[in-house]
Amino acid sequence: GILAHLERLETQMNRSHKRFEGPQRTQAEESTLGTRIHKLRLLRDKLRAEVKQRQAEIEASAASTEPDQTLETSEQEVLETKLENLKALLQAYHFTGLSGKLTSRGVSVCIHTAFDGNLLDSYIVDLVIEKPLWIHHHSVPVFIPLEEIAAKYLQTDVQHFLFSLCEHLNGYAGRKYQADRLQSDFAAFLAGPLQRNSLCNVLSFTYKVELGGQSFLFCARLLYKDLTVTLPTDVTVTHRGTDALSTSWEEQRVSHENLFRTTSLHKAFTSFAGGEKLNMSL
Repeated sequence: GILAHLERLETQMNRSHKRFEGPQRTQAEESTLGTRIHKLRLLRDKLRAEVKQRQAEIEASAASTEPDQTLETSEQEVLETKLENLKALLQAYHFTGLSGKLTSRGVSVCIHTAFDGNLLDSYIVDLVIEKPLWIHHHSVPVFIPLEEIAAKYLQTDVQHFLFSLCEHLNGYAGRKYQADRLQSDFAAFLAGPLQRNSLCNVLSFTYKVELGGQSFLFCARLLYKDLTVTLPTDVTVTHRGTDALSTSWEEQRVSHENLFRTTSLHKAFTSFAGGEKLNMSL
């Protein structure tokens, strides 16, 4: 290029000054050669200045864009890591009621509920692996606090999110199963319908108890403050009537409270029936 040509001319000029024995160049030729060398040096300096300016612009541009590129790379790595963690999590939980499959946008998780050895309902949650993670579709009942659980764990700990959701769904399924069994298997023991809310965390019912030839109506109220549990946190059993209970009946009432607090509802009534402490002829 220009710089190489300049070097050749400078070499020629230096040689011309050393040639005392060869043909002498005329003064006009040397003057012309010197002028060309001077112009080329100016052009060289100009090109060097432009190259330095261009390099400075490239470095400045790289400095401004590098953080963004690093951020994009970092976010992509985080998303890929979350996807791999989800795949490993689904494999680990395959035999514990949690399964799923990869989709074009993320992963579809299926939560299988069970209680007392009985498989119950299943629920779907479709997660989109983006920044931030979000739920594309689900079949979770509206009364399960899905949004609250997602806001608490989804962006920071997907495993905790799925674990917490599983706990809530299994808690609900277990409470509902007990209430359904009470209505279907022990309807003859109930004096009136079983009262329950959507979450099945508040149950109220009246049942008849017979002891020593006497019968009384007991009213039970079971409250499950923790939505992930299947045993009540608060139990109240009262006598429906104006007469004061004798000592034996008060002991019976207290024992019922303790049994409801520590035993599944349908198993408690099975125990009552087995001990002939319930009267089925209402």
